[in-house]
Amino acid sequence: MAVVLSNVNSKAGLQKLNDHLLTRSYMTAYQASKDDMAVFPALSSSPPSSYVNVTRWYDHISALLRSCGITAEGNGVRVEATCSVSSAPGVAEQKAPAVDEDDDVDLFGKETEEEHAATDARAAAVKASGKKKESGKSSILLDVKPWDDETEMQKLEEAVRSVKMEGLLWGASKLVPVGYGIKKMQIMMTIVDDLVSVDSLIEDHLCTEPANEYIQSCDIVAFNKI
Repeated sequence: MAVVLSNVNSKAGLQKLNDHLLTRSYMTAYQASKDDMAVFPALSSSPPSSYVNVTRWYDHISALLRSCGITAEGNGVRVEATCSVSSAPGVAEQKAPAVDEDDDVDLFGKETEEEHAATDARAAAVKASGKKKESGKSSILLDVKPWDDETEMQKLEEAVRSVKMEGLLWGASKLVPVGYGIKKMQIMMTIVDDLVSVDSLIEDHLCTEPANEYIQSCDIVAFNKI
């Protein structure tokens, strides 16, 4: 169930957020995600130190934004100005404090100088992190099969490793018996997802001239996100 938070700049909202983060490092899941980025900009400034869990989380997200950015998808978090709080299992239900109709409360009033400075600082951090953010990476194990038992496997490996492109790093390799005296080569590679297409690498580089003089076919054995 998605988490819905109300007015996180109020005492009640901060307390609810503090309770939510009591047993969590992040808003949802086990890594910083877009759920955290749904809440972080909603805070008008660094939270008071009395809200220990919120302060810890806020400082950690600030550091991540300065260093590498946050791209992981979340489970769904929505921040509303005024509403009751419904949450994922484990977060206690509480009603938002009632507001007297006679009270002069402007939730959408003009920003103070401190709030404006905090907003500018967060925007600068997000912009800087966007420049430094690195695309996701994947680790892949390839099966590379020769034409027959007369294929020189050393030449086959040289043909594979001769393929070079930005975002591609070849790793360890080994020969695996197939049968009838034929061996195939298994080789690890790491790619930057936005720079290297595995299908293009195989079809346009490994299974075409000059590499296909030694390589009959390539198959993906394992594909894992890093």
